[in-house]
Amino acid sequence: MAAAAAAAAAALKLSPYSDLQPQCQREFKPTKGQPFISSPTPLLPPRKLRRCSYKCCLPPSSSTNSITPTQYFSFLDESFRGSRVLTNEDLEKLKALESFVYPQQLESGSLWVRVMRTEEMDVTVGLLALSFAESMFMSLQYEALLRFFVKQYLMERRASMPHAVTLVGFYREEGGERGEELAGTVEICFDKRGANASPPTPTAPKNSPYICNMTVTKELRRRGIGWHLLKASEELISRMTSSKEVYLHCRMIDEAPFNMYIKAGYNVIQTDSIFILLTLQRRKHLMCKKLPVSSSFSESDMSESGEELLS
Repeated sequence: MAAAAAAAAAALKLSPYSDLQPQCQREFKPTKGQPFISSPTPLLPPRKLRRCSYKCCLPPSSSTNSITPTQYFSFLDESFRGSRVLTNEDLEKLKALESFVYPQQLESGSLWVRVMRTEEMDVTVGLLALSFAESMFMSLQYEALLRFFVKQYLMERRASMPHAVTLVGFYREEGGERGEELAGTVEICFDKRGANASPPTPTAPKNSPYICNMTVTKELRRRGIGWHLLKASEELISRMTSSKEVYLHCRMIDEAPFNMYIKAGYNVIQTDSIFILLTLQRRKHLMCKKLPVSSSFSESDMSESGEELLS
């Protein structure tokens, strides 16, 4: 087991940029009280988990905004322990994350995208772990080990809110009997405080928004879900930051995702040197898009999106 752990850890460290290709399709019922609205750069190696909490410590000021610690705790939970000073701007952004919902009516059903909640972490971990195992050609016997690393990573990313966030998408098929199910996930880093310490190459500007770790449940691909995860990410970036340049990576071998990003307005600004192959990594494009004041996407482009995942 020690050898297996070492091998998995080495794989995570040496090849942190492979595609996430989900294998699972699990039924998931959203949190009670959240109504259903009908209207992949790969995992980065987890750093040492910082036990940051979101316990509110308001800065001394005679003028505080309308966001209160009570409202703040309604979004986060007891798993965040320790201490952290939150500015009024942080509190405003946390409130914006709490209220963010991106609904979309697809041809085959309904989708909504929002911030991952604590009770949804395990099912999200399962999707990412299986996807990562497939992309690394690892045996599913390592699933438990991968789940451990992925969960540590997601816990750390959640601890970095509101500077980074994990979004989840839920899907309900029209007239289906399965109910709501997890359809995909995507991660957003808004600024350098939310950036990962070990970014992929070519390196994106740390203080610019960055989209990564997108994956769609295998059985639900080619329905426009990946496209709308991307669109939801861009919409949230527009709300959360004044920066209009957003970055992502795409592996050179991934033609379908690459075509989707080109249609979405992304351009290649840099490509890995061939020498990156010596580190057992795939060559990648760094792509960038300048967000307009209000983003718009055509339905025809959406329906043509390929594998619907980031690389």
